[in-house]
Amino acid sequence: MFTYIKESVEELRNNVTLPSRAESSNLMVIVAVFSILFALATWGVDTVFSKVIKLYFNTVLN
Repeated sequence: MFTYIKESVEELRNNVTLPSRAESSNLMVIVAVFSILFALATWGVDTVFSKVIKLYFNTVLN
């Protein structure tokens, strides 16, 4: 276990490069936009299913 942790820390120090601040900002904007779009799509599908279920149960109960 200690060897694994030691090798992981070594790899992080020697092989991992962080993106620049500008690239990180661009990626953050892309992630935010797609997150908002996905949330809106989920809300839309939920709204449609909710209305369909309400319509179904109103016709079944009446």
